[in-house]
Amino acid sequence: MDWGNVTAEDLIDALREVDWSSPPRPLSEFFSKFTVPRSSSKWNSRLKCNLYYYRTNYFLLIIFVLGLAFLRRPLAIVAALLTALSIAILNDSFAGTFSEKVSRTVEQFSPHLAAKMRPPLTPVIRGRPSAKRAIFICGRPRWVFVFIFSSVSFFLWFVSCGLLTVLWALAFGLLATLLHASFRTPNLKARLNTFREEFRAVWRNYSEL
Repeated sequence: MDWGNVTAEDLIDALREVDWSSPPRPLSEFFSKFTVPRSSSKWNSRLKCNLYYYRTNYFLLIIFVLGLAFLRRPLAIVAALLTALSIAILNDSFAGTFSEKVSRTVEQFSPHLAAKMRPPLTPVIRGRPSAKRAIFICGRPRWVFVFIFSSVSFFLWFVSCGLLTVLWALAFGLLATLLHASFRTPNLKARLNTFREEFRAVWRNYSEL
C-alpha cells in the first residue's frame, strides 16, 4: 500500500472503521528501530503508516499520560475516561463491541430490558440495504451516547478545574505520538498487517452484498 497517496480524510475514515479490539503491539517492537526520514514524502508516508499500525499503542500512551496528570484529581480522571469513551465509540467496531457487552450484561439482570436495547432492523431492497448501515448502541443512535458522555465529561472538567492540566497532558501525549510515528521505521510486519486488514474489509463488504 502506498501511504503517500492516502489523504488525511482516508486515514481518519480507516481509523474510524477498523477494529480497535486488537491488543497493542509489543514494546520490543514499538521501540525497535528509529531512523530519520530521508524526505518529506517519506516522512508523510511513514507517519500515516505508523499512526494506523500502532493506533492502539498511541491511544494507550495518551491515556497513560492523562492518568499521570490527574493522580490528584479523581474527577478529572473520570472526565478523561468519559472523553476517551466518547471518542472511542465513534469507531464502528468499538461501538458494536461496546453495545454488545452492555446488552449482555443487562440481559443477565433483565432480559426484557435487553430485548428493548436491540438495534432496529435495516430495511433491505433487492438483497441490499436501502441505505448506509447506521450504528446503534443499546438500541439508540450512536450520537446520543456521544452527546451524553461529552456533556458529562465537560461538566466534570469544569468542576475539577483540570482543563488546563488536560490540555498540557494531551499536548505532551500528542507530541510523543507524533515523534514516535515520525521516526519509527515501518517494518515488513506493519505492511503485511495493513494488506491483511484491507483484505478483511473488502471481504466483509463483499459478504454483505
